[in-house]
Amino acid sequence: MIDASLTGERIHFVTGKLSEHALRNMLERLAGQIGFQPTVQVLNITVAALMTTDWIARRIEVPEGTDRVVIPGLCKGDMALLEQKTGVPVERGPEDCRRLDEWFGQKRQDLDDYGEHNIEVIAEINHANRFSHKELFAESTRLRLAGADVIDVGCTPGESWTDIGNAIAMLVDEGFRVSVDSFEPGEVLSATQAGASLVLSVNSRNVEAAGDWGCEVVVVPDEPSTLKGFDETIARLEVLAVPCRLDPVLEPIGFGFAASLGRYLDVRKRYPKSEMMMGIGNLTELTDVDSAGINTLLLGFCQETGIHSVLTTEVIYWSRSSVKECDLARALVYHAVTNKTLPKHVEPQLVTLRSGKQQLHGDEALEQLALAIRDPNFRIFAERGEVHLVGKHLHLASRDPFQLFYQLAAHDRTDVDPNHAFYLGYEMAKAVTALTLGKDYRQDQALDWGYLTESEIGCGPSDAAARVAGPRKKTYKAPE
Repeated sequence: MIDASLTGERIHFVTGKLSEHALRNMLERLAGQIGFQPTVQVLNITVAALMTTDWIARRIEVPEGTDRVVIPGLCKGDMALLEQKTGVPVERGPEDCRRLDEWFGQKRQDLDDYGEHNIEVIAEINHANRFSHKELFAESTRLRLAGADVIDVGCTPGESWTDIGNAIAMLVDEGFRVSVDSFEPGEVLSATQAGASLVLSVNSRNVEAAGDWGCEVVVVPDEPSTLKGFDETIARLEVLAVPCRLDPVLEPIGFGFAASLGRYLDVRKRYPKSEMMMGIGNLTELTDVDSAGINTLLLGFCQETGIHSVLTTEVIYWSRSSVKECDLARALVYHAVTNKTLPKHVEPQLVTLRSGKQQLHGDEALEQLALAIRDPNFRIFAERGEVHLVGKHLHLASRDPFQLFYQLAAHDRTDVDPNHAFYLGYEMAKAVTALTLGKDYRQDQALDWGYLTESEIGCGPSDAAARVAGPRKKTYKAPE
């Protein structure tokens, strides 16, 4: 790390094309703050971490008067080779250039404004006509707490909802922004008269009624694959002076998914100033995969394309946290796109399965711990493919917790009462889960499931193990 007290230094930074913008932004701020003079050389490689010192040595050009050179932290190779070539000291910087603040001994500032976003999340309540007013309010409240900006009241085709006006009015009176999803003009009219501010959706079938609703509408094509009727509906709404946002319709995988993404790009090109929306449920609800990754990718597409609203649902069990995922993802993609920086090491709450770099102690450290323990309690570790049980003059290891209990019995440990055995079983089950998923395990702490993390349940037979495990991690908690 460079001593922050050294001012006026001329420091030459080497990077790749992908990190150039983020690095220059960081250096522009830090140079004035700390007092050094930076120069930047961008080598002809996309990912800086793929450089090696000998590869850099053949290409580096150090400006006259340079005091030292900084290369990306993940570059491999002999530093002496580079120092011989440049004639000045060479150091590895941080693994991520966005950590230059900390590398220079400063507080990290690139995330000071993190959380800003410009994508609206519309959360649909399917078959809302089958909810009582109390149930509708409760579900709307849950979705708003998860991050929804608009509650979309989804009607059921073929079922007449005579109470829709009262239901919408109740939600509006409670402070919700409400949209209505129906092609039935009568239902829509009742909803808009009661305060619904957006109608999903309008095409050639119901466009003539839109002039009576007095609110914004979402335009969809009559046939998504060909965009049939799309331009005509947009033109008619312009004549009727009805504001609209455009949705070319996202198709499921196997039914034109790639082509539908192309249509969003085409529509954005043809209507560069129009508001757009993407209904993302056709992918999250109709694909056998956890929804967080899909939602993040789709919101990244929307952010780059200028699509400022998404419609999501939470019907199928693997997408029942889509609203929270979209809320987290929209801040991540906004940060990435506006700052031209990678969406990496920024939002850990979206990483649920393989989160957290594993801490490794090694056999020697665990053996020394066993010799130092004086109390009757056990410490549990999960590393290098095994669960390690460490106690007074005892270090056992196995992938199978049952084998650990057999080994423990063979050492004549008669002081493990039922409560203690239950505790050990509970902790070792967590440890095996961590090993299975490549998570970091820490005794008496909840496994890190990102935004799904819950606080740890209960505690062990004593607080000794908790003291060894260290402080608890912060976990996400929904606002009260």
